[in-house]
Amino acid sequence: MTLAMAQAVEAPGGDDPPQTLDAFLASISGRAFRFAELGLRHRDDALDAVQDAMVKMLAYAHRPAAEWTPLFWSVLRSRIIDLQRRRTFRLKWLAPPPADDEGPIDWADPGPDPSRANDSREAYARLAEALQRLPARQREAFTLRVLEELDVETTARVMGCSDGSVKTHLSRAREALQKQLEDFR
Repeated sequence: MTLAMAQAVEAPGGDDPPQTLDAFLASISGRAFRFAELGLRHRDDALDAVQDAMVKMLAYAHRPAAEWTPLFWSVLRSRIIDLQRRRTFRLKWLAPPPADDEGPIDWADPGPDPSRANDSREAYARLAEALQRLPARQREAFTLRVLEELDVETTARVMGCSDGSVKTHLSRAREALQKQLEDFR
């Protein structure tokens, strides 16, 4: 996966499902990178996780296109958890984590209006910071349901929990985000 693919910003959802696995992976790459970066808090690890998930998806190319979305998010989520566990082990036993010299995440589309671009960057930075403060399950539920617009059933399959758990995590995430962002306008 190229850096340009990782930085691509697409709108969630879509009109028609992609006809090929390549088209599907290209359409989801930017959102997947942002999801991984929120979970891992390190750009290189996020790129690795997304790339690994995309490579693993090649084994599912024969599956119907309707199954690709939940499969991909499940594979990516598993890869993120693996990297988090590996990092925790490394932090406890081996060495300090690698330094992140790249600065804060800048997801905003600069657009033509500089003041609007600044507002967008500031809003995305605040949202990313607030999302990072959430517990992992709440962050996953919010990202998959709200940002990725997956339905409750698909989100539950991706997260490996019940529909009720997804609703609980999402409710708690929204409440926490509302408290964190209430002073931001």
